[in-house]
Amino acid sequence: MTDTNLAVIVLAAGQGTRMKSTLPKVLHPLAGVPIVGHVLATARELAPEHVVVVVRHERDAVAATVLELLPEAVIVDQDEIPGTGRAVEQAIAVLPKAFAGDVMIVSGDVPLLDAATLTGLLVAHRAGASAATLLSAIFQDATGYGRIVRTDDGAVHRIVEQRDATPEELEIHEVNSGSYIFHLEPLREQLAKVNTRNSQGEKYITDVIGLLCASGAEVTAVPVSENWIVGGINDRVQLAETAQRLNALIVRGWQLAGVTVRDTGSTWIDLQATIGEDVELLPGTMITGPTVIERGAIIGPDTSLDTCEVGEGATVRRTDATLAVIGAGASVGPFAYLRPGTYLGAKGKIGTFVETKNSTIGAGSKVPHLSYIGDTTVGEESNVGAGTITANYDGVNKHKTVVGSHVRSGSHNVFVAPVTIGDGAYTGAGTVVRKDVPPGALAINVAPQRNMTGWTLANRPGTAAAKAAAAADGEATDKA
Repeated sequence: MTDTNLAVIVLAAGQGTRMKSTLPKVLHPLAGVPIVGHVLATARELAPEHVVVVVRHERDAVAATVLELLPEAVIVDQDEIPGTGRAVEQAIAVLPKAFAGDVMIVSGDVPLLDAATLTGLLVAHRAGASAATLLSAIFQDATGYGRIVRTDDGAVHRIVEQRDATPEELEIHEVNSGSYIFHLEPLREQLAKVNTRNSQGEKYITDVIGLLCASGAEVTAVPVSENWIVGGINDRVQLAETAQRLNALIVRGWQLAGVTVRDTGSTWIDLQATIGEDVELLPGTMITGPTVIERGAIIGPDTSLDTCEVGEGATVRRTDATLAVIGAGASVGPFAYLRPGTYLGAKGKIGTFVETKNSTIGAGSKVPHLSYIGDTTVGEESNVGAGTITANYDGVNKHKTVVGSHVRSGSHNVFVAPVTIGDGAYTGAGTVVRKDVPPGALAINVAPQRNMTGWTLANRPGTAAAKAAAAADGEATDKA
C-alpha cells in the first residue's frame, strides 16, 4: 500500500571524482545493478507517494538509468548553487502543493541501506515529536564524516562537516550517515535560511539540523545497527569492499535456500540470478545477469554464466557462457565457450574446447571435442566428430548449416555453409562438405592414400629420421 504521507528524495548529483572514471559514480555496477539502482529498489520497497531524484553530473545518463529502473520517479536538475541543501531545496519544490507529509532524504551512493533500516527510522520519527530524525553511526575512525554534536544532556545540537570541525569536534565518534527524515514545513522554512558561508562554499542540508535545534524544535538521531549499512562508495576501493559485502549476503541467502556453495569466497552471484534447490556451485563460479539455474544442476569449477538458462540436473564445468540455454541433463565443458544464441537440448553435450554461437543442438546430440559450431542447427541424437568446423562466413555474409537427426560426422570435417546434411547420414574423416548430403548417404572426398617408399632416405639423407628409417628397414629385411 502506498504511503501517501511519504516522499523520498535521492541525491545523485555528485561528480564522484575519486572514482577516476568516465562513468558516473552512481552508475557503476554492483551485483549486476547500478549503485543508484539499489537505492531506488529500497525506495520502491518503502512505497512512498513520491520519489524525486536530483541529478547534475552526466545528468542524461543518470536520468535515463533512473527512469528505466523507476519510471515513476521525478527527475530534478540541480542548478549552479552547490551542496546537498540546495539539491533538497529544489527537490521539495516539485512536490505537489497538497503534500504535507514526511520527506526522507537518502544518498544515491549508499547501496546497502535497506528498507528495514529506513522503515525503523520512519517509525521512530513518527512515534515522537521530532521535526527531524536522522540515521547516525558510531565509527572509531570517523574521518570524512560529518560529526553529530550533542548538548550536555545528550540532545542533538547540530552537525558539523569534517572540513569545518574544530579539533575537539573531530574527536567525536558519532557521525551523520546522510539519511534523514524531516517534516516538510520545518524543512522548507529552515532551508530558506541556509547559506554557503563555509569552507566548501556549499549549501549543506546538515545546517538545517542546527537551525531546527536553535529554533527550539526537537531533532533525534537513531544509531544504525551495523555501520556497513550506511557505507557510501567514493572510490574503487570502497566499491570493491561493498561488492564483497553484498556478495557475501547474496551467497548466504542462496545457501539458506538450499544451494550448496563449496567456496563462498570465490563464488559471485548477481542479484538478478535465480537458483533452484540442490544446485551445487563449485569454486570459481560467476553467475551474472538474470541467469536461471534449475534444481540439481552442478556449475563449476571455474565457470562464468551470464544471462543463461541451465536446466535441471545439467552439468557445466570450466565454461564461459553468455545468453545460452542448456537443457535438462545436458553436459557442457570442460573448456567450452558458449556464445550468444546457443541452445543445447536435453541430455545433449558440448565438450572440451568447443565454441558455439547462434546454434541449436538438439536433444541427445553431441559436439564432444575441438570444434566450432556457428549459425548451425543440429537435430536429435547426432554426433559431430572431433575437430569439426562449420565455415559459416564467406567474408561478407553468414550462412546456415543444417545437420539432421541421427547423423554421424567423421573427425576433422569442414561444413561449408550453406549446406544441409540429411537425417541418418554419415561423413568420412577429413571430409570437406561443400554440397548437401542426402538422408542416409555417406559423404567422402578424401583422395586415396599414396605411400612413396624410400622418400626419407632419398630426400633427407644423414638425418636422424633417415637413420631410424634405415635401421627399421634393416630389421624388416632380417625378419624376412
